[in-house]
Amino acid sequence: MPIKIPDTLPAFETLVHEGVRVMTETVAVRQDIRPLQIGLLNLMPNKIKTEIQMARLVGASPLQVELSLVRIGGHRAKNTPEEHLLAFYDTWEDIKHRKFDGFIITGAPIETLDYEDVTYWDEMKQIFDWTETNVHSTLNVCWGAMAAIYHFHGVPKYTLDEKAFGVFRHHNRNPSSVFLNGFSDDFQIPVSRWTEVRAEDIRKCPDLEILMESDETGVCFVQEKAGKRLYVFNHVEYDSTSLADEYFRDVDAGVPIKMPKNYFPHNDPANAPLNRWRSHAHLLFGNWINEMYQTTPYDLEMIGKEG
Repeated sequence: MPIKIPDTLPAFETLVHEGVRVMTETVAVRQDIRPLQIGLLNLMPNKIKTEIQMARLVGASPLQVELSLVRIGGHRAKNTPEEHLLAFYDTWEDIKHRKFDGFIITGAPIETLDYEDVTYWDEMKQIFDWTETNVHSTLNVCWGAMAAIYHFHGVPKYTLDEKAFGVFRHHNRNPSSVFLNGFSDDFQIPVSRWTEVRAEDIRKCPDLEILMESDETGVCFVQEKAGKRLYVFNHVEYDSTSLADEYFRDVDAGVPIKMPKNYFPHNDPANAPLNRWRSHAHLLFGNWINEMYQTTPYDLEMIGKEG
């Protein structure tokens, strides 16, 4: 089944061009099934690029998914046209009465700030608490993952001396996990962050389990043993050129930045990078959506009342 998004959303044509099945409201209504309701709280400055990256992975599922775009109400985006936000996004205040099978919280370019210094931290805390009663399964990504694991478990983040930047080999720590079905014993994932959470802090929390980590860049993927919340600290959703875009942006701006490791062929920025993580990105999202489908209540109103 395809993903249902507005046919005027910029991601629509991109996904169709890539072969991802998308559908209009008219087609969706003809299918006598309940689509999975997934919300995307998009905290990234370039919201259109992030919409495409996430919708590409969600839309690869064989299940019908309806994706709702959500933004922070009290924060003004600098890199996305206001008319785009008004046309396609709801604020969290607009949708907080709803229930969702799944909810994705993205990263944000504020990772070096203390959480309490983030201008919308109070709203983020409300959203995290709201997911406990209104969301069946939450996928937190990058800064969203660090903020969530801090909010729910007190796990701190640490500033790195040097940016973790490149494509790094990761290890599968639990091949029997439903979220790692089909994963290799090791695989490569893009990393781009100035902060980290540490394995020793996570292992102090009996409700948490590390599923992926790297010898070079540390913890990547953590689940709560109840399976309700997932924390992904790196960027499986990245496009082939995402790290290159970040690198050349900083170079052009005169910002000190090292070349991303293990990324450009022969370490030459003139060479187009090869995507070595795409298949595992699809596996991860597919496993998450499948597990959600298997365990979520058919009646959305029962979400938050299970067990």
